[in-house]
Amino acid sequence: MSISRLFAIIKKEFIQIKRDKPSLVISIVMPLAMLFLFGYAVSTEVDHIPMAVFDQNKTQESRDFINAYRNSLYFNPDYYVDNIDELNNLIDAGKVKAGLIIPPDFSQYKDKMTNVLLKIDGSDPTTARTALSSGIMVAQYFSNKNTEKELAKKGMHIPNIGIDLSTKVEYNPDLNTLTFTIPGLLGLVMQNITIILTAFALVREKEKGTMEQLIVTPIKSVELMIGKLIPYILIGYIDFLMVLALSIYWFRVPVNGSISLLLLLGFDFIICALAIGMLISTAAKTQTQAMQGAFMVLLPTIILSGFIFPREQMPSVIRAISDVIPLTYFLDILRGIIIKGVSANILLNQIIIMTSMGFALLLIAVLRFRKRLD
Repeated sequence: MSISRLFAIIKKEFIQIKRDKPSLVISIVMPLAMLFLFGYAVSTEVDHIPMAVFDQNKTQESRDFINAYRNSLYFNPDYYVDNIDELNNLIDAGKVKAGLIIPPDFSQYKDKMTNVLLKIDGSDPTTARTALSSGIMVAQYFSNKNTEKELAKKGMHIPNIGIDLSTKVEYNPDLNTLTFTIPGLLGLVMQNITIILTAFALVREKEKGTMEQLIVTPIKSVELMIGKLIPYILIGYIDFLMVLALSIYWFRVPVNGSISLLLLLGFDFIICALAIGMLISTAAKTQTQAMQGAFMVLLPTIILSGFIFPREQMPSVIRAISDVIPLTYFLDILRGIIIKGVSANILLNQIIIMTSMGFALLLIAVLRFRKRLD
């Protein structure tokens, strides 16, 4: 391998990237835009659910009951109606996702069982599940709390029997969705931008007619491939550093583990993702085919890598497919270092598999590439 020829290809690729202003802007802006969009849009937390209230009791007890829902932060009972039809119309129009119907005899709940109806819009299952579970929880807490007070006034108490369950949540005690989502987004964003950029690397040479010029030069296939890869490694790593900085300083997701280990393995994954892009580029004959190939790779990885859905719940066949996706292992690495603060020893299996995949994909891409037009 000639170092001078390799540097000539690297210089040529940087010049080509510089001249391709749209691609240069995309390579810088897209990772940041994707992080902001996904960071704020991808959230499994549901709170402040708009609620309508039909209070037929209109007493201090009913108002306290409504405030219990408001104070839970899961509901915003801002709509008050005078009849069932108004409540149903608000639900039908999508203005509220839940309706609380308080009966006329609600204030007697301390003396007898009182039925309160919570109507929920089930068109959005995620919101409906949260409204259902949190609605039941608020009602039970309100009832138990006030029943205990009433018994205490009468000199009675609830027997101290049963199970006292203590809970402790490790790593993310507040169950903050961003703490889980942002590390995954870091890997997803870097995979997407690097694969898309490099998928066009060789195809662009063919469509612009510059491949003919490269054919008549003494440049070897390996030199051409590596020379075109190095600039994108640099761009990809700069993107990785930018997105990581935003994750820490903007979204306030601290890195509990080793920063140096994270930076090293981030570089490892970038090479792996770039190798996938290069492999697509060697197989495609046009930029349209390269784009189609990139999306054929990217879309399944979003679903199967564990970014959205837990892999443990997938059928064994589908889980086997996810085992050959490099992002699957990088997500484990990111969440292990950022959230749990684990060391390389704990992540050794993921590191070995991801690194092996990167070298294998890069080798296949080099072997597939031939310095010819066909």
